[in-house]
Formats: sequence, C-alpha cells, structure tokens
Amino acid sequence: MLIKLHDDINNQYNQYYTENTNILNTQIKNTYFNLKILQTDFVPIDKNVLVKTYTFTNENQIDLDINFLLHSKLLSNDNNFIGAKVIQNGIMQYSHDYTFTILSKSHKITTHQINNTKHNIYTGEINDKDYIGMSHDSSINYEIGKLKPNETKTIEIMIHINQNNTKHKLDEIEEQLNNISQIDIKKELQQTQKYWERYVKEHTKIELKEETQYNKKVKKIYTRTILLYPLLTNEQTGGIGAAIEIDENLQKCGRYAYCWPRDAVFITKALDMLGMQEQTEKFYKQFCQNTQSKNGMWEQRFYTDTRLAPCWGYQIDETASVIYGIYEHYKFTKNIKFLKENLKMMEKAIKYLQKYITLVIEKKEEIQKSYDLWEMHEGIHLYSLASIFSAYECMIKTYQIFEQEQDTSAKLKQQAIQKQKEILQKQQLKIKEYIIQNMYDETKKSYTRGVEDKTIDISILGAVTPFEIFTPKEKRITNTIEKIDLTLRTYTGGYQRFEQDHYMNGNPWPIATLWMGLYHLEQNNKEKAKECLDFVINSASQHGFLAEQIDNNTMQPAWVIGLGWSHAMFIILLNQMFN
Repeated sequence: MLIKLHDDINNQYNQYYTENTNILNTQIKNTYFNLKILQTDFVPIDKNVLVKTYTFTNENQIDLDINFLLHSKLLSNDNNFIGAKVIQNGIMQYSHDYTFTILSKSHKITTHQINNTKHNIYTGEINDKDYIGMSHDSSINYEIGKLKPNETKTIEIMIHINQNNTKHKLDEIEEQLNNISQIDIKKELQQTQKYWERYVKEHTKIELKEETQYNKKVKKIYTRTILLYPLLTNEQTGGIGAAIEIDENLQKCGRYAYCWPRDAVFITKALDMLGMQEQTEKFYKQFCQNTQSKNGMWEQRFYTDTRLAPCWGYQIDETASVIYGIYEHYKFTKNIKFLKENLKMMEKAIKYLQKYITLVIEKKEEIQKSYDLWEMHEGIHLYSLASIFSAYECMIKTYQIFEQEQDTSAKLKQQAIQKQKEILQKQQLKIKEYIIQNMYDETKKSYTRGVEDKTIDISILGAVTPFEIFTPKEKRITNTIEKIDLTLRTYTGGYQRFEQDHYMNGNPWPIATLWMGLYHLEQNNKEKAKECLDFVINSASQHGFLAEQIDNNTMQPAWVIGLGWSHAMFIILLNQMFN
C-alpha cells in the first residue's frame, strides 16, 4: 500500500521550525501502519542545495518493508522541452536554462521511470528500461528496506538547481553533483542552525522581558520576520520580493515573487529597525539605480534580479515612494554619504514627478491616469498625491542637509539649490490645496480615494502617516477616521482596504489594520493602537507568519502567507509602540 506523505487520510501532521532558525521539521504519523516519519528541510548557508532528511520509525508490532518514491514534474514553456537522465543515486531533469537534480547521499535507486509517471505513480510500481528520455514527468524509487518494530532508518535527499548560463556542460554539472554528494549533512545542519540562531540574536532589537502568552506570540512573529527577510532579498542585486512564491496553481497565492518598489520601501523601514541597514542600502544603491527608467520613473514591478517583470499599469506612487524611502533611511542612519550616492537618482525622479503634478494641477493636457495603491482603479488618487508631497519634502530636506554641509561636490551650486527648493515648496502647497478642494466629500464628511472616485479607502491614512500632509487631529481627518470605522472595520475588529472590496472574499488585511494602528499612535491613543496590533497577532499563522489577508469567518491567515509588507507594518507599529 502507498502512503502519500503530503496528503493521506491516515496521516497526522505536526510542523514546527527549529527554534530561531529557518530549519523546518514536519512530523507525520501514519495511523494505519503505525509508521512515524520526521522530515527535516534546510538549506546550508553557503551551498546551493536543499537538503531533505526523512527518518522512519516503525511503531508497529510487525516488520514494515519500505520503499521511498519521489515524483518530480518540472514546469516549462512549450518551446523549452524537458529531458530527464538517471544518474548515480538520483535523477537529473534539465531544460536549456536549468538543471534540476534529485539525489540521495545514502541510498541507491532501485527502480525509475522517465515518462508519464503521473499515470501510475500512485500504484507504487514504477519501471522503465530507458535511462534517458524527453519528459517533464519522472519518478525514482529508493529501497529503505525492512524496519523491525521500534527500528529507525534515515534517507537523505538533496535537491540541486543549476542555472545553465554559468555551467552547462554535462561534465561540469556532474562534478557539481559529485561535490554535493560529499556533503556532511549532520555537520551542515549544525552549522545552519548556529548561523540562524546568531542571526536572530544580532537583529533582535526589542526585548520582551515578561514571558506572558501574549509576549510569546509577539516574539514568534518578530523572530519569524527577522528570518523571513533574508529569504525575500536578492543578495546580488538588493531586490526585495513581496513574498516567497510557493503556489504554482494559484490556489493560495497570486504571483508575488516580484519586487514592487513601493512594497520594498515599507520593508526597508522595517529592515532598518531590525538592524539590517546594509540590505536597505543595497536596495537603493543597487536595485533602484539599476531599475530606474531614463525618464526618472520606476515601473510597477521587477524581478528581484532587476529585470522588468510583467506589469499591468502605471503607478506614480512607486516613483515617489523611492525618494521617501531614501530619506527615511538617512533619518535612521544619518549617513550623508548614502544621500550623496543617491542624489542624482532622486533628482531624476523628482523631475518626473514635477511633470506629473504640473499636468494634474494646471490641466494643460490629458494626463496618464495612475493606478491606485491597490492597483485596481485608475485616476488621480489622494494616496498618490500624498506620496509625491512627501517626496518633495524629502528632496527639500536633502538639499537643506547639503546646504548645511556646504557641500557642492554634487555639482549643485547653493543658488540652484535654493531655487529648486522654492519650486518644490510652491508645488507642495498646490498639491495640498488640490487635495483639500477636490478630495473631501462634504456629503460623506470624509476624504475619499480620488477626484472622481469617492470610495472610502484605508490608504487615505497615507496623508497622515507616513506622508504627513495633515495632522491626525484635524477635524476633516477625525471625520474621515469615523467614516473609515463605519465602513471598513469588520465585526472581527480588522479593517478592509476599501468599500466593496471583493478581492478574495473581501477580508480584512493586516496591512490596513496595522495602518490604522499607526494612525492611533499618531493620536497618542496606545490603547486603540494595541487593539489593531492584537487583531494581527491573534490571527498570525502557527509559525508566526503574517498573511496578506485574514479570513473573516475563521480568523485564520488567508491568501499568500508570509507577505513582506504585512511583516513590515507589524515591525513599524511595534517599534513605535516600544520607543
């Protein structure tokens, strides 16, 4: 009989991380056979290999004869066919661009099947005479052997992905695989555990002294955030992905393995608070400088290697957010050298924003409509204009810093600096006047999402925090908060993004709820801020991950789990509550 480790009616599961690490353990107990399996997954710190160990323990009173089958189906486009080749102790699947290899350090293959194993893999019987074939659907079988009652045996599986643009010759790949097969897995596991434990210790900046149940939940999310961000960051380019992509069939995630500059800016604020300033600087100095368009803007999203990703629209706040993020990092570090290194990029972006604002305010010609923060509605939006207002403020303050330093090395004369500051300040006033005149609905007694779009949207809060056009206690703002509470707050205590939000059932979002918490902190209302924080803490996953949404019916994480932006808002709110 066949036990499906990932999905079997007789399986009981318990999953946990080794404390303070990215080492994942999955306990599987098959109640039919009384067979216990411990699966441990980890990636050694300095090796391009995923290690998966499976330890089988026979808790039955009879012998169990065990074979271990692995089924692998590679996805590829129609013009990039997959081949498969049986090698010593494993199988190599390859296309023009990649080679994907599964091999065991401790066991030899007993049987294999290259072609179409999806038709018979669940029979547990695979067999093929060919050692090589053209198929993306293959399987291999390892013999574990007989387990006597209470006996334990382990198989070690290693998965290696080779990018063929560096090494593509068969002998080169085989040499790599031979080196991998020599890995001391026990030693690598110990080193990996020590690395992550040290990493968490170095980046824990908030100490929760009382060991209350609540503080344990907070610490779990905080620690998981520290461990998540290195997994989202491209070490070579500084690009920061929105989330780890794990769902090829789009059942739990909607393609998030891209870098949205705006999302990444929020994440860099959290990185600074976690003592990860080097990652922040690499994002701006490398990723942003390499992805900025000639006209000064940033497109909607990119692959983390800086290549342009598929986009579906124009978003002006992506560009404004980068300028804001650069200055926020300077505020945190007081690193003038960092400002100098990014000045030219900031000025290009400002010129682009100035052209946009001139078209919006003076209405000389039709403007290119921008998508809103949630990338669903086109128009002129309050959040977008607030982000530009803030970008101007950051540019003005940057110039003031250079004036104080009497620094002209960036080819800026003091007179030119003063003139540019005056232009930006005048446009700032016009932006604020435009918002007041066009985006406050007297009937609703609230600011609304856009000029023509009168929807109540949580992103309106951006005008208070983080972009500071308005103060939190202004009458129009407090009116708006009352309206948001009436329309966006769900019966569970979380906040939706906007009225009639039907995306994935229209659930509350941690981002929206934490944003409201930040507003309440601006009001110096820590009690209400904590209510928002508590909602998010109590709906985190068992491992401490924050999702994009919270299922309003079950209070469980929904859609993509481990969203970098959600974790960033958590860190920002938590940090402000403690400091």
